[in-house]
Amino acid sequence: MSKKGLKEGFIRPGVKVHEHRINEEIRAKEVRIVGDGIESAIVPIQKALAIAQEKGLDLVEIAPNAQPPVCKVIDYGKFLYEKKKKEKEIKAKTAKVVIKDIRFSPHIDEHDFAFKKKHAEEFLKEGFKVRVFILFKGREIVFKDKAEELLMRFATELEEFGMPEDMPKMEGKKMQIIIAPKKKK
Repeated sequence: MSKKGLKEGFIRPGVKVHEHRINEEIRAKEVRIVGDGIESAIVPIQKALAIAQEKGLDLVEIAPNAQPPVCKVIDYGKFLYEKKKKEKEIKAKTAKVVIKDIRFSPHIDEHDFAFKKKHAEEFLKEGFKVRVFILFKGREIVFKDKAEELLMRFATELEEFGMPEDMPKMEGKKMQIIIAPKKKK
């Protein structure tokens, strides 16, 4: 129980909870203080708060698990803004993988096969991965070897646009292969 008589982790509606402990919320007796124009030193919490107040900034606990905890003298709003900005940049740099599905049966006609292959070529040219799978219905499951041949043929005909990630594999009532696009030079 905290000093307000509420369970830890309980957040009352309308009460703003900070990600980091700031100013009077810091519980340590001594802290390592850092910041712009401040020499790094271990000081009592009251002195650290006085330094932050003197500069018109906040004391933010940035490394609570360190011994003693590390606190930075900074404008908390600016600190959160910069943190969100960095996270947004990192998120923008990560590549989003999109997988397009192409499905057919083990008894596919030659024209249908060519039509599906043309679609797969377009997806691979656009940079998408392609999951090709054969769905077995009823007793079609006895044609596993024919289905594997079809998937391998499909992969070899698309070799100039993409490479299979691995061999065809069975998952329940479907056999699938994933083809990744070739890297552009």
